Amino acid sequence: MPLPSLLPTGLPRRTFLTLPAALSAAPLVDVAAVDRKRILTAADRYLREKPVTITASSSPRSAGGKHDFFSEGDYWWPDPKDPAAPYIQRDGMTNPANFVAHRQAMIRLSLHVPALTAAFKITGKKSYADHAARHLRAWFQDEATRMSPHLLYAQAIQGRFTGRGIGIIDTLHLVEVARAASLLPGVDVRPWFAQYLEWMTTHPYGHAERDAKNNHGTCWTMQVAEFARYTGNSKLMALCRERFKTLHVPGQIAADGSFPLELARTKPYGYSLFNLDAMAGICRILATPDDNLWQFELPDGRGMRRAMAYMAPYIVNKKSWPKPPDVMFDDQWPVRHPSLLFAGLAFNHPAYIAIWRRLNPDPAVDETLRNYPVRQPVLWV
Repeated sequence: MPLPSLLPTGLPRRTFLTLPAALSAAPLVDVAAVDRKRILTAADRYLREKPVTITASSSPRSAGGKHDFFSEGDYWWPDPKDPAAPYIQRDGMTNPANFVAHRQAMIRLSLHVPALTAAFKITGKKSYADHAARHLRAWFQDEATRMSPHLLYAQAIQGRFTGRGIGIIDTLHLVEVARAASLLPGVDVRPWFAQYLEWMTTHPYGHAERDAKNNHGTCWTMQVAEFARYTGNSKLMALCRERFKTLHVPGQIAADGSFPLELARTKPYGYSLFNLDAMAGICRILATPDDNLWQFELPDGRGMRRAMAYMAPYIVNKKSWPKPPDVMFDDQWPVRHPSLLFAGLAFNHPAYIAIWRRLNPDPAVDETLRNYPVRQPVLWV
């Protein structure tokens, strides 16, 4: 989609960073007004579709049962020298033969429930809320169709692991579902999320994902933060604030604002955007007047302000990106990243919001949807 005229694609980086002062008199954004048509179009379509949970499909390769979420490591492939041998890794290259039905069902849930809840929020029509609640009950309450509150069998690798801690990133799509659930009357799925939080924070898989130094660790914190907010767990919310300040910022943000661990991957552009969105989500969930994570900076200036300043010009002008293109799906980025909206509001930076408004809010490619977990910002602002 074309970028706004005030941000031409050839805009120099230095000029871009001076725009807030020039645009300070401009209004920020009415998200409900911006998104009203797309919200209602999607919600009206979803009203006609029944819930589909993970019990609707299964894989003979899963070590779990009917109610256990199962997925396979994306970048693992059969060994061409020995098809019976354990799978081997091809970083950045997704194996199309992987079992993805449970992941697709969860992404479907993360599309339907937030859109229906957003429609309820802006119209007050109970039919939207009722249908969103129907999905939530199917996924988290009904004994015949509910998902078990753990991820013991996610991101399995044939011949190596029946599940891995790294698989916890698959439930990133429940973050906006939990946000929606907190706004719906007549349904309470907090017990399920409390059980899942307990598993995430005590099981060795949860510890492994928590301690990951790249986007996996960031996404663990974003999930725990939102699930703790929904369930009223102030202790875990405080833990996540501390992890952001003592681990994510010093461990992931370089002096120039980049994410070196993401730049080292075979998809440096997409992973950098993904990690930035997750960090922005953490700030949006957890920032308070007394502990404003947006304003937090290390003595050398590293923090969210610098991370945004590094990445935003490359969203405006992707051709200026200094690293190699992503090995797959490079043409699918950028989309309408929530980091732009959240940072624009937090920093009173209208230029970020101007970029956000012109980007595609509804990508259709599965890989892009996987790495774009906040799609209904009206639930967040």
